[in-house]
Amino acid sequence: MSKIRITYKKSMIGYSRDQKDTIRALGLRRLNQSVVKPDNPSVRGMVNKVIHMVVVEELTDEEANETA
Repeated sequence: MSKIRITYKKSMIGYSRDQKDTIRALGLRRLNQSVVKPDNPSVRGMVNKVIHMVVVEELTDEEANETA
């Protein structure tokens, strides 16, 4: 299964509570922190909600195995 790396790049100050909760649900706590998540519709929906605060990279199979 493919994976994506999500990096938290913009502060959530001034954004709505549900967007803050989405950032937290993705496992992001600090600016410039990255997490690797499976590329599925539920994660993509969460990312689309906060796309203005994160950077998304699709990982190759080799990169996904290195992060595991």
